[in-house]
Order: sequence, then C-alpha cells, then structure tokens
Amino acid sequence: MCNPSSVRLGTLCHIQRYPLKSLRPQPLDRARVELDGLAGDRAGALFVRSGAQRVGKTYRGKENDELHLIADPNGALDAAARRGVEVELRCGERFFDAAPISLLFDRWLDDVSRYVGYAVEWQRFRPNFFVQAAANFNASEDALVDATVAIGSARFTVRAPTRRCAVPTYDPHGRGKDLRVQRFIVNERDNVMGVYCDVASAGEVAVGDAVIFNA
Repeated sequence: MCNPSSVRLGTLCHIQRYPLKSLRPQPLDRARVELDGLAGDRAGALFVRSGAQRVGKTYRGKENDELHLIADPNGALDAAARRGVEVELRCGERFFDAAPISLLFDRWLDDVSRYVGYAVEWQRFRPNFFVQAAANFNASEDALVDATVAIGSARFTVRAPTRRCAVPTYDPHGRGKDLRVQRFIVNERDNVMGVYCDVASAGEVAVGDAVIFNA
C-alpha cells in the first residue's frame, strides 16, 4: 500500500513490558493498556548516584550493555558497581524515553537483515508490540505519524518515528555486539526503526490481535 489507509496493518505477534527501564523484558500473552502505557511497564529505573557523568539521571543500556540481560535489580546494582558506578532504584512513576508505547513491524527489519546476512532479532529494538505486517503493508514510519491504530480494545496514536542509539547493536542473548546493525540504520534509514505511540483509549491487547488502521 502507498499509505497506511488499508484496514488491517498486521497481526500482533509479541507483547513485552519492561518492569525496570533498560533491564530484561517480560514477555506477555496479553496485557492491560492504561492511558500511561502497559500496566507495569517501566515502573522503575536505576539512577546514577556517582561514578558516571549522568549523576541524577537514568542509568541505561547506553551506559552498560549488561543491563538488557538482567531482570533482578540487585543484579543490575552489581553490574553497575563492577564498572565503578553507584546507582539507586527508584519506583512509583513511569520512566519512558519519549512515549508510553513503542511498536515495530517485522517488515521494517527486512533490509537490515539482508545487509548483515541473518534475521535481525526484533528484541534488539525493545518494543512493547512487535507486529507481523500484512502482505500488502509497505508504509514507512513517517507515513504512520498521526495515524490512529486499534489493537484489541485499545487505541493508539502514532506520535513519531523512533530514533535509535547504540542499544540495537547488543545481541539479545549476550553474544556480543554487531555494529553493522546501527551502521545500516544510521546510513540507510535516517537512524529510524519503529514508532512511538500515545494511548488514545485504554483497553486489553493480546497476541494474535489484528492491528488495524482507523481513518
């Protein structure tokens, strides 16, 4: 399609939330979507106390490439300490980079997979929703901006393309970095992969739900 005006954009294949920002995700079969994001998503974060330039700011995967493999906060504190950084865990609010929901279509990964010579893992990009595109889907991230998308009983408004940092170079299983992933995204995709969304109306989503464009 030339624009995202067809009814069905794809099928929701995976749902992930990140109880602690930058740490290992939790896969879900279904989730409650609240106006400020998935229930329980990014409800805590590590903040730098000393030992790094980001004092008072979040300690992220950009600063420590071990974090995405760790679920336990004590393990994350230890990983920071091994690098001489003291961090503290803060909870009780949401810790998003830009928007409460991130969404990624498999179709957008095709070119980078061809470039590196293997199927690039969608988990590198840490989306909340990973979508298998419909056969006729060819919309870019820019083409979806301001679109309203329905998944299950929830509705979302696409805010902006997601601009990427070094994190997608990290293997989701800890097997080392592949700098070619970031190089391709920067050079061939204007450093964009995926979209950020706001929640237009709360509801329930489940793996297998249709992802539908609402005019």
